[in-house]
Amino acid sequence: MTTDDASPTASPTAILTALRALTTLTLAYTDADGPQACAVLYAVTEGGSLVFVTSPATRHGRGLAADPRAAFTAQADGQQWTELTGVQGRGLVRRLPDDSAERAAAFAAYTQRFPFVTADERLGAALAATALWELRPSWLRLIDNSRGFGAKTEWTAPCDPRRTGHKG
Repeated sequence: MTTDDASPTASPTAILTALRALTTLTLAYTDADGPQACAVLYAVTEGGSLVFVTSPATRHGRGLAADPRAAFTAQADGQQWTELTGVQGRGLVRRLPDDSAERAAAFAAYTQRFPFVTADERLGAALAATALWELRPSWLRLIDNSRGFGAKTEWTAPCDPRRTGHKG
């Protein structure tokens, strides 16, 4: 589906399928020193959020705690331009509360996606003790050149006043 055909509130099923097939986000954010990007391993939750593990002491952890807005891309390495498939997005990031049910559910999604985390006792304990973050997309674009150059599907989240402060 091209941008012209995309409904801004259409189900992001194809986009989430593409995200579930990938493992690494290039996450872009801005902090006091300016724009920056980092790579993180992520998993997609049942609700469509992206979750990743990082210490709040990292530059991106500090930056996202101060300003939760982020943009990202995800794509496989080594693709030919005629077959290029990937996802672009933006949304809000938040650290999930320690010892919360939502953190436990997100960590379960993460360890299901990356079973090596729990296969190694030391690694599992270290990651279980570190911060888990949720990126809740507000806009997603799937690029799929295998369907034609520039073929894309877009999705925009319905406005959620609890997340954005928007009143309408």
